[in-house]
This record gives sequence, C-alpha cells and structure tokens, in this order.
Amino acid sequence: MPNPPELKILDSKNWRDYALLDSGNGQKLEQYGQYRLIRPEAEAVWQPALPLREWESADAVFLPAPEENGGHWAVKNRKIPQRWQMQYRDINFWIAMTSSRHLGVFPEQAVQWDWIADQVRSSRQPIRVLNLFGYTGVASLAAAQAGAQVTHLDSSRKVMTWAHENQQLTGLPENSIRWILDDALKFVHREARRGSTYDGLILDPPKFGRGPKGEVWEFYKLLPNLLSSCHQILAPKPCFVIITAYAVKASALTLQYALSDMVSGIAGTMEAGEVTLKEKDRSRFLSMAIFARWSSLTL
Repeated sequence: MPNPPELKILDSKNWRDYALLDSGNGQKLEQYGQYRLIRPEAEAVWQPALPLREWESADAVFLPAPEENGGHWAVKNRKIPQRWQMQYRDINFWIAMTSSRHLGVFPEQAVQWDWIADQVRSSRQPIRVLNLFGYTGVASLAAAQAGAQVTHLDSSRKVMTWAHENQQLTGLPENSIRWILDDALKFVHREARRGSTYDGLILDPPKFGRGPKGEVWEFYKLLPNLLSSCHQILAPKPCFVIITAYAVKASALTLQYALSDMVSGIAGTMEAGEVTLKEKDRSRFLSMAIFARWSSLTL
C-alpha cells in the first residue's frame, strides 16, 4: 500500500500591516493596520505567550452571541472607524468589523494570493480565472493584477459590493473582473451547458451557505457535484485549481483526493496541507484552514 502524500504547512510572510501577535485560551490577538483586535479562535487551545497587559491594550474584542450565531464588537481603548484601508503588496482593500467576527479579509490566505499570481504570470498568455465563493475579492484582485481575466462569483450582494470597492481602491480596470451574483453550483452548470471554459479555478466553499434565491449549500452534500461540474468547465490545457476549506470536519487529504479525481488524466503537480498563521516573534503556528492545489505549470 503506498504511503499517504506529504502534507504542507503554508505560512504568509509578506505582510507589513498585519500580524498575529498572540493566541491562546480560545482567542487570537491580531494587528490590523493601526488597530489591535481580539477574536475567538477555537484552535487556540493553549496558553497565551504574551502578558495580560498586551491583551488588555486591544482596541476591540469580538464577543460571540451565546447561540454561536453572530455577536458584537466591544470597543475598548479608542474610537475605531466604520472601515479602514489595508494593503498587501500592491493590493488595497477595506477592513470592517462585522457582526460575524470577520473583517473582510483572511490574512492567512496571502500565501495563496501569491501562488495564484505566480500561476497567472507563469502562464505567459491571457488566461481566464473563475473565483467561486469569492467573498470580498482579494484573490480575484491578485489574479487580475497578475494579468488574468477574472470572473468573480458570490451569493451575497453586500460582499459583492465590498469586493467591487476593493477593485476600485486597488486601481484595477473595470473590465479586468466580471462580477456575478449567483449560486455557485447553478452558475457552473450553466457555464458547462454554454461550453464556457476556464484556465484557472479558485474555490473557497463554506461549510454552509445560501444562494441569492435561497439555494442551500452544504459542503459534504454538494462539493462532489460541484467538483464534477467544474471538471466540465476546465480548459483543455488548464493552468491551476485551488481549493480551501474552513470549519469542516475534513482533512487536507480529503481535498487532495477529491481534487485528484477532478484533474485525473491531466499532467501536473498536486500539493495539500494546512494554511496557517505564525505568531509574531515566535515559532508557534495557528492552523486556519485546509487546502489542496494543482498546477500544470513548472515554476
């Protein structure tokens, strides 16, 4: 019996205005630009490394609701604007404290943005990229900035507007990204019937979600169908596919084997593992998500 594939640990190293300062006791202490925030983090089952005074200096802490559905921010030490700008390399985007504890960006994904941009540039030709479950669009911006023609899909009008504002903030041409408000599975099915194909696919499916017309998304029930449908819209010689998953009872091996089926018969390299954040000034890693990614390119 063959040995299982070796899993990778990805860590983003190129942030200037974000840092994971510390974690522990089910929370993480982060720096977002000039603001220091505390958010829940179930993975942080250990003890914090920094002294209590460092945590007490936070500008705001997110307090989850008892039923674990939403919550609110308690602002502590100074007034925080409704939203503020941040930057990763040459990508600009808005940060805002939402009722779901998310801030409009997942900092651990920066290493994936770099990988996506590298894939696009290394293709040395115009390529079409589809970003499903695109959220506020930073991955789409990375692909478009590298030269791809991007189709960005999400089921939320609010985050679609946010993503478009991030495009304007970054200064990318309006025609570099096509914005689609739709259910991911329905859109892929229609693209397959139309014969549309893409050279690159970015998938970040949630554990659970709803489409713009109330369509229900459940990770385990619908991911196999989605991947099978995505296989039908891959270009004859695709460049890359990347899948990330949060908050699901699955391993990186689950994603790798599923993605292997999807690109079966197409020459390329596969890798899978965990996306992490490394605490500033320490060697402790906080696991944030699992991933699998495939590329036909030799970088």
